[in-house]
Amino acid sequence: METMLLPTFPTGVESLDGDNPLLVAAVVGTDSATSDALRRSARGAWPAARVRPGIRAARVSLFRQCLDRGEAALVPEGNPRPGYQSLKRAMDLVGALALLAVLGPVMLVVYIALFITTRGQPLFRQVRLGHLGRPFVMYKFRSMTLDAPARRGEVENEKDGPIFKNRRDPRVTRLGRFLRSTSLDETPQLFNVLAGHMSLVGPRPPLGDEVAQYQPWQRRRLAVKPGLTCLWQVSGRSEIDFEDWVRLDLWYVRHQSLATDVGLLLRTPLSVLARRGAY
Repeated sequence: METMLLPTFPTGVESLDGDNPLLVAAVVGTDSATSDALRRSARGAWPAARVRPGIRAARVSLFRQCLDRGEAALVPEGNPRPGYQSLKRAMDLVGALALLAVLGPVMLVVYIALFITTRGQPLFRQVRLGHLGRPFVMYKFRSMTLDAPARRGEVENEKDGPIFKNRRDPRVTRLGRFLRSTSLDETPQLFNVLAGHMSLVGPRPPLGDEVAQYQPWQRRRLAVKPGLTCLWQVSGRSEIDFEDWVRLDLWYVRHQSLATDVGLLLRTPLSVLARRGAY
């Protein structure tokens, strides 16, 4: 079992090891029964944890105190069976390679068009949080103007919760609107799948500042590896409010299986063609 620090959590608890994926932090809020279970699990796993010898004892003590107070640690959920995990990874590799073979010519055309129209910056790189809060660099085709971050204050947020969305965001280019509506802007994430940062199926990876605003129960969507498609993706995407989005992700966490993954993959092409909520 692993526990993971989400770096943007405003808890004041420091990570145990800044370079190792095994990081520990307090995550406030959970019911007492879950707290007890997590505390027992964490105590059982802690002696065997892969932690470098230079970690200060004070930090370990702080973590234990948080567990004793009944605060929860983010732990892996989903389907832990080795057979499922192996098959899922194999499906990710084969599926990503097959999609790259099919979509490769289209992606090349998009790359060239964006290279010309974005002054040589066709790819958008953004740090997202993956499984148990591990940060990774996610890739997309650029769909906004180069000065989009500086102009964010000009745009009104039309969504609830920590998500920022505007259906008519003026920072989105004409080509970018087409890429978003067809989901072609997401295709570079197939390389994230090959690298193991993402899966073909799983909750969409959030930004760190979004996670910092999550309620405790919402953080559980990080308990499985993020993916390209998910139940939210095939159910209306941006038309769904944030709490319902998280509930869909948690349904997947509870029902993660090969049948669920295949079912969502089969539903995705029709969802992409329908373009519902894609903006």
